[in-house]
Amino acid sequence: MRRVIAVTGATGVLGRRVAERVAGAGADVDLRLVVRDAGRARFLPGSEVVENPGGYRDRAGLAAALDGVHTLYLVSAAEAEDRVQQHLAAVAAAADAGVSRIVYTSFAGAADDAVFTLARHHAVTEEAIAATGARWTALRHGMYADFVPFFATVEDGRAVIAAPAGDGRAAFVSRDDLADVGAAVLLDDSGDLDGRALDVTGPAALTLAEAAAVLAEVTGLPAEYRPQTVEEAWATRRPSGHPDWEIEGWVTSYLAIAAGEMAAVSDVVPRLTGHPARTVAEHLRAHPEDWAPLVR
Repeated sequence: MRRVIAVTGATGVLGRRVAERVAGAGADVDLRLVVRDAGRARFLPGSEVVENPGGYRDRAGLAAALDGVHTLYLVSAAEAEDRVQQHLAAVAAAADAGVSRIVYTSFAGAADDAVFTLARHHAVTEEAIAATGARWTALRHGMYADFVPFFATVEDGRAVIAAPAGDGRAAFVSRDDLADVGAAVLLDDSGDLDGRALDVTGPAALTLAEAAAVLAEVTGLPAEYRPQTVEEAWATRRPSGHPDWEIEGWVTSYLAIAAGEMAAVSDVVPRLTGHPARTVAEHLRAHPEDWAPLVR
């Protein structure tokens, strides 16, 4: 019997990449794209598109969308104050639908006591998935390589990454590699990856000063890392108007770098995909759209 693989968030940056790779693998599977807006999901002819406008908050709607699904690629929800509740509803929906296997996009250092607040959210979600009794694999992604230019602001013709990360390191990873790994895991139904949390990282851990140097090399724009205190980090981000829970996520992501929570480098990318993990420079050269706003 052909397996049905469902990808949530299939119109997003990561989900779309994964869906394209699964569709292009020529495997004996059927692909279902579970999306909020079916009009945005016509990019893969031959795949089934199921619309669930309520997203993860709509447990019954998502369960219906997952009916008959064997393997689910569960993309973590966008940052929101109720993100944990959304994840728990999505996990419950998968259980309601009888999904046999869940592959979840978690985060490096996921733990109940993680410095990074969102890593704590991922730990809660991982625990809920394990409790369903379904087969599961957690892909603990490193910090995205495209966040290096996102971290920067332009001041007097220079790209400045101002943050309380100290001399800590992060193993920035390309979303292209994350998609390659995601597709490989979805298509491997051997059971060898069941019950495992896999760190998925780039090939090296960089300080933000080193990341700024890479940004300068690729873009031609002078760049620097400017260390901040926690108080300075909050003070410079509060004027954005974003709520405190979101600013706390931003600030604690840097504090997690300082604490070493994102420094581990794994061999998961080459081991599961057969190619080396892309460096930050390689990713940014392949995706100038990631840094184009800095040089306009």
